[in-house]
Amino acid sequence: MNQPTKKKQIAILGSTGSIGTQALQVIEEHPELYEVYALTAGNQVDLLIAQARKFMPETVVIANESKYSKIKEALADLPIKVYAGSEAICQVAQSQPIDIVLTAMVGYAGLKPTISAIKARKVIALANKETLVVAGELINKLAQEYQTPIIPVDSEHSAIFQCLAGEVGNSIEKVILTASGGPFRTMSYEELQTVTTEQALKHPNWDMGAKITIDSASMMNKGFEVIEAKWLFGLNPEQIDVVVHPQSIIHSMVQFEDSSIKAQMGMPDMRLPIQYAFSYPDRIKSNFERLDFTKFNQLTFEQPDIKRFRNLSLAYAAMKQGGNMPCILNAANEIVVEAFLQKRISFLAMSDIIEKTMELTAFIQSPSYDDYVASDAQARKIATELI
Repeated sequence: MNQPTKKKQIAILGSTGSIGTQALQVIEEHPELYEVYALTAGNQVDLLIAQARKFMPETVVIANESKYSKIKEALADLPIKVYAGSEAICQVAQSQPIDIVLTAMVGYAGLKPTISAIKARKVIALANKETLVVAGELINKLAQEYQTPIIPVDSEHSAIFQCLAGEVGNSIEKVILTASGGPFRTMSYEELQTVTTEQALKHPNWDMGAKITIDSASMMNKGFEVIEAKWLFGLNPEQIDVVVHPQSIIHSMVQFEDSSIKAQMGMPDMRLPIQYAFSYPDRIKSNFERLDFTKFNQLTFEQPDIKRFRNLSLAYAAMKQGGNMPCILNAANEIVVEAFLQKRISFLAMSDIIEKTMELTAFIQSPSYDDYVASDAQARKIATELI
C-alpha cells in the first residue's frame, strides 16, 4: 500500500496582498499537496478573517496591533491561535511544522521575517524583492550559513531559475530581464510631467497591488529586479540586461557562453511561478490558461529609455556602488511612491527625490543588519523632508 504523501505546510507572510491571495488559489487547487499553516497580514483584517475561516490555519498574525481584538473576537469560535505585531510575524515564520515560507509582504517590512525564516532553515519562496534589494549580501550569507534554499517567485526570476534547471556547471554569459514597459511606455517626457495617479495604477498586463503597480510604471520595479538577479544568481552588473517586451509572454531569458539563449514563456499569470516555487523541483498539473501562439503572432522588443525612466539607471548605479546604497534607494522609493499615491508629488519628481536622497544619506561600504536599519530610517527621513 502506498503511504499518503505528507502535505507541505505553508506559511504565507502577506496573505491579503496580490501574491498572497493567488498563492491561496494554488493551495486550494491542490489540497492533497499543500496545507496553510500560518497567514499574516499588515492591515486588511476583514480579508484575513475570511481567509482564516476558509483555510483554517494553525496561526494568524495581524501586524497592526490596533486590529488585534477585532480578529481575536471574529475567530474566537475556532481553534486558531491569533497574534499581533511585527515580532509575532518573525516568530511564526520559525514555527517547527512549516516547510515553506512564502514572503509576500510589501517593501522593507519583509526583511526581518525573511531573516527569521532563513535561520529556522525553512525553504523560502521569495516574492518580496525588497529583501534582496536592501540586504542581498547579508541574506546570501545567511542562506549559505543555514543551508536554506531561496526559490524566486517574481515571474522574471522564476523564469531565469527555470531556464537554469539542468544547466549545472554551465557558465551564464548574461541574463535578460523582460519588462512590459508599463502604462507609460510610449509617452514623451513632456506627457510624463502631467500623468496622474489613476493612470499609473492601470497596468496593461498584470494585476498587482498599488505599490508594485506604481513601481512598474516608473520602472523602479525593474531596477529592483536587476539588483535581485545579481544576488539570486551570483552575477555582475554587466551580466544583467533589461529589454522591454510589451506582450509579457517571455518572462525572462538566459544567454549561455556558447551564445544559446533559453527563454521561459507563458501567459502573464503569477500563479505559475508561485506553484513552481511550491512544487520545485517537480512540475504539477495546473488549469492555468495556455499560451496560444496564433493569438500572439508578434512578440516585440525594444531598449528601455533611461532618460524618461531614470529609476532604472538609479538602480544600476546603486547596485554598482553596493554597500547600503540599494537600501537607501529602496527607502526613498517607498516614501515617494506613498507621496505620489497621495497626490503630493508628480510622477517625475519621484526620481529627483530618490536621486537626492542617495546623495545625502551616509554611505556604508560593508553594512551590518543594524546599519541597514539605520540607513533605512535616515533615508526615509531625508526623502520625507525633500517632499
